Formats: sequence, C-alpha cells, structure tokens
Amino acid sequence: MNLRLTSVWLVLALILGACGRAWAGEINYWPFWVGQTDEAGEIREWQAVGPLVFARQDAAGPAYDGFRPFYLHKSSQAENLRESMVLYPFYLRRESAGMRSWTVFNLVNHAEPVGGDAERARSFDVWPVYFSRDTGKADTSYRAVFPIHGTIKRRLVFDRLDWTLFPLYGRSERGGVISTSTPWPFIRRREGNGHTGLAVWPLFGRAEKPGSYRHRYYLWPLLYRQESRLSEATPALKEGFLPFYARERDADSVSESFVWPLFGYTDRRAPQPYREVRYLWPLFVQGRGEARHINRWAPFYTHSRIKGVEKTWVGWPLIRHQEWNDGSLHRSRSQLLFFVFWSEHQRSLARPDAPAASRTHFWPLLTVWDNGAGRVQAQFPSPLDVFFPGNDRIRQLYNPLFALYRLDQSRTGEVKETFLWNAISRYRSPERRAFHLGPLFSSESGASGSRLALGAGLISLKRAPGRGWRLFLFDFSRPRGQAARPTSP
Repeated sequence: MNLRLTSVWLVLALILGACGRAWAGEINYWPFWVGQTDEAGEIREWQAVGPLVFARQDAAGPAYDGFRPFYLHKSSQAENLRESMVLYPFYLRRESAGMRSWTVFNLVNHAEPVGGDAERARSFDVWPVYFSRDTGKADTSYRAVFPIHGTIKRRLVFDRLDWTLFPLYGRSERGGVISTSTPWPFIRRREGNGHTGLAVWPLFGRAEKPGSYRHRYYLWPLLYRQESRLSEATPALKEGFLPFYARERDADSVSESFVWPLFGYTDRRAPQPYREVRYLWPLFVQGRGEARHINRWAPFYTHSRIKGVEKTWVGWPLIRHQEWNDGSLHRSRSQLLFFVFWSEHQRSLARPDAPAASRTHFWPLLTVWDNGAGRVQAQFPSPLDVFFPGNDRIRQLYNPLFALYRLDQSRTGEVKETFLWNAISRYRSPERRAFHLGPLFSSESGASGSRLALGAGLISLKRAPGRGWRLFLFDFSRPRGQAARPTSP
C-alpha cells in the first residue's frame, strides 16, 4: 500500500513539476498537488487533495507518507525502524531491531522475531482473554485463557500467575512469595521465602515474616495493625480504627488522624524536619519544613514546594502555575482549566540571560512554539496538540487536517505562511519573496529577478536584473533562488 501510494503521487509530482525542478521553493497545483523543494530542487515534501495525501523526507530524519486520517507510514534508517498505522491508534504495525509487532488498539497484540533471531520470544495476546508466549523453552513459554485456565510468567509485575475458573482459584508468585486464593478475594493463603499468611476477607487477615513485618486486620478496612522493619530498635507501625482514628509511627516521625481522614497532623524529625496540620483534609493543610512547604486553602488558594517543585493553584481547578528544575533547564508552566490555556517556558540554568523556549496553547484555536533561537511555528486551529504534546503520530496524521493557517519561521526574518492547506502561501526572507494563490496566480522576486504568473505559467511576466518586464506564454520555467524551507506537516 505504501509503495503504490508513493509511486502514483511521485509520478504526478514529476509530471507537474518537471519544468521547475531546478527552482528551490514551492510548486503549487492546489488542490491536486503542492510540493516543497530544497536548494538543489529536490522535492522534500508534498501534499495532494488538500492535506489528505502526503509525503515528507527530512534531511537528517525519518520519512513519512500516508493518507490522512486513515493511513500513516514512517521509516527511519538511523533507528532501523518502520511503522505503519491505520486509523491510529486502532492499528499499528512496527518493525525494528530484529522484532516485528502489530497491535489493534493495544488489546490484540502480536510480536515475533525477524532475521533469524532465535533468542527473542513470539507472543500473541487478546486482552483480557488470551495470553501466549513462545520462547522455545518450556519453563518460560505459556498459553492461557482467562478466566478458564492458564499460566502466565514474568508479566504484570509477577513472576508467575495461575488461575482455574477464576475467581474460584488464583495463584500468584513474586520474589519467592506464593499467594493462593480459593476463591479470590475471600480466602487467601501466603507462603514461601519465610512468609506466612491467612485471610478470610473481610473478617480477618494476617501475614508475617519473622524479623521483617507483621500485619493484621479485622472487619477490613475498619481495624488494622501493620508492623514493619521489626529488626530495628523502633519498628514502623501503622494502626487504625476507621473512621475514628489512624496512626503511623517510626523512629523519626509520627502521624495521627482523627475522624479519618478529616483532621490530623504529621511531625517528622529526620531526615529533614517537617510539621503538617490538616483540617477537613484535603481542603485545609498547613505544612512547614526545610524541603517541603504546603499552604492549602482549597479550593481558593494553594501554594506548595515539594522536592524542588513549586506549585500554585488559584480557584482550583481554574488557575495553576508550576516551576521546577529539570536537569540543565528551569521550566515554568501556567494553565487555565488544565488545557484551555497551557503555556510552558524553558530556560537554561547555565545561561539564564539567553532567550527562553516556549510552547503555548489557546485551546482549541492556536498553538505557538518558539525554540528561543529564532525558530517559531504556529497553527490555527489546533484542537489536539495540547492533549498529545509528545505524540509524533498524532502530529503527523491528524494535526494537519485542522491547519487552516500555519506559520513557520525558520530564522529571524525568514517566514512562511500557508492558508487553507497550502491553497494560499506566502514566503519572505531578506533574499527572496514569493506568493502563491494555488495555480491561479504566483509572484516571486529575488536576486535572480522577478516573475508574475497566471495558470502556473500559462501566461507570465518576467524581469531580470537591469532589464524590463517581458511577456511569456506557456512559461513553466522558474527563476533560481533560495529555498522556502518546508513547513512541518
């Protein structure tokens, strides 16, 4: 599908742009085909039928092509990666690093090795009904049908899970500790690696390991007592009679709650002193400490500083502001109703006077991105980007469908704008200017001269430096000039 789609539209691109491949910039036959060329005249990006059919090859990155919003193909030689998507996230097929996999909405999943790599496992799952894994070894391979009968190994944080007519019988193993339920969750036994336990839920339960922990509960969750770190001089203790009273204590701190969880306090002496008082939790909380500070009067105002992250709420969930350091960057984020307005700035800690990079969303109208070094991009409208900020598949497959207007500033003074999916485009830089109204009218000017054209060159006026205007018919040649750098799809 990918090769046929690319071949058909590439042939059309060559036919339409054959007379103008030496020109660096834009070839516009909207809505049938619009292409962007590089400085050598090579077509690096094109769209056809508005934004629907497209292909793009980055100079030092992956290549994309597809039919929006139905199909997307991505290939990257640097990553040894090929991906194909149909109505993403419905279907995704991926091949990389000796593995081939596909998934249907992350519910039906298949993976197998390619290239004769016998060390990798073959798997097939239909969540949550069928699970299988074939490694070529009996001790790590399995097939299971839930809830009828089966065994799965080294998945879902467990070393092994077994069941038969679940919840009548279930067994889990993790770190040498085996828990058996008959039926789950009412009768449960624990054994192995020094652990013992028995529970008849919700009446009572016990579990312990000598010198490590001892847990008890009665009429869960009303009465409980959990002791841990028993080998220490002052073991840790959690106990409660809910909802009247709950207490946590260890060698360095104590925390008590009355009419749990509404009223209470926490007093910690080490490793860093901290004192917290709670009234009608979680509405009113006051906490003071060296590394932790909380001043909460919810929903009106909250300010906290926890592990270097400073956060402020005003009229929760109306206004939120957050600041923190992330490696060599200082990041600050402001939000209105979580996503209606969302703006983040990133500034270098090593060079605090350098311009900040930023990304701003005015949902669902506008997204603006600025790298702080002269590169700026914007799209109107932009209903999806705020929800999927790091999802390249969404950005390639769905975002351009909404791009009534896009701006790409490659450097200060060099700007390209497009309207109605490239039906109208405008480019300006210190070296060159260009304007396209589809194939109906275009104007270009630069060091090599100026050109006005109707019908993509059926009638044109050209002027060379030091010479007057001349009239041409069927003029499909293009003046040379600096390329209009392509807008990211």
